[in-house]
Amino acid sequence: MNVRFLIISLLVISSYPVLANESNFSVDNKPVTGKIVPLNSQDLCDVAAGAKAYLDKGEDYDALANHAGISESFGGNLVRVKATLSFICKINQEDKHSSRPSRLHDINFINQHFERVRWRPDQEQSAKFSHQKPLLKNMPADKLLLTKYYIKKATGSLAKSSDTPHALYEIPYDEQSLTLEQADAKKASITRYQYTKQQVLTGVLDKQGLAKPMVWLSRDNLEDTLMQGTVMIEDNHGKAMHFYNVHRNNGIGYDRNLKKEQQGRYWYFKQTNSVLGYGKDASYKVPIKPLVTVAGDLAHLGLGKLIMLSHNNEHRLVVLADTGGAFENNQYQLDYLGGYFYNWQDYIKTYRNFPDYVESRILLLKEGH
Repeated sequence: MNVRFLIISLLVISSYPVLANESNFSVDNKPVTGKIVPLNSQDLCDVAAGAKAYLDKGEDYDALANHAGISESFGGNLVRVKATLSFICKINQEDKHSSRPSRLHDINFINQHFERVRWRPDQEQSAKFSHQKPLLKNMPADKLLLTKYYIKKATGSLAKSSDTPHALYEIPYDEQSLTLEQADAKKASITRYQYTKQQVLTGVLDKQGLAKPMVWLSRDNLEDTLMQGTVMIEDNHGKAMHFYNVHRNNGIGYDRNLKKEQQGRYWYFKQTNSVLGYGKDASYKVPIKPLVTVAGDLAHLGLGKLIMLSHNNEHRLVVLADTGGAFENNQYQLDYLGGYFYNWQDYIKTYRNFPDYVESRILLLKEGH
């Protein structure tokens, strides 16, 4: 998701209101009870501000993500979406300045200032992928599937070895000077589109000198990194040395019916200074933070939605700031960014009792607030 990333191969979808199933969304005026799970309100503000800055670049820059999405059917035009994101930072700054607890932790404050659009899963979509997938098969009619992703932690090597035989590569040399649009116009001839993941793993890029390896990983670490979309490389003392984030892929779609090792999609990476979420190209992406970020179907929902996830009367505030191949035409699922982990086993130790299904509400700042 992706961080995970999982950023989807870009497909400009300008007819999103028609494609989205409005019957799964409805205005929810009933006050929410319970409590907000404590969050880092500065992190939430940072993700909100990053999403708004990306939206400010306009629909002409990125028609896939920069739109109001389904919320427009409920009075949530893009101006209101961006006002919602700005309000998060305004409240965070005011509370910090006044040295008081964050009002974003107060469920009554949320009820007072935000209108809510309840989102129920599109079970017709999910049924297409439910074979031998119990989580989809058992999904309640009133709750979304909440999967989880994480920022991959790994040790790596600057040189190929028997323990680290697979590289993360920069985009190939033949498109280093090309914009994404220029490169895509040459897809019939440039290197990136010529090889599946399995072919790259044979070493063809090295043998022919087609791309620069940045860091070498084990096969397991490589597969996890391709799936998660971002990796934090540590030194021998566990200190973060470098971040690498997905840049451009080989154009092969993500197949939800295949295991990760069987996927033909291959991502080329770029070294970064932080964890990055959605962006149509590596030159500009939304910075994201764990515990306040989700990935989802941006084509139908639109980037930057403030979402409340609810389970057992506990609520989490998150911003939709990431996506991935699994979210192409997927209105039954969100992916929660849970932190920094070495692998799924490491992750599960922390999130063993975390819910698989949650109520979901899109929050929109009330008019005049």
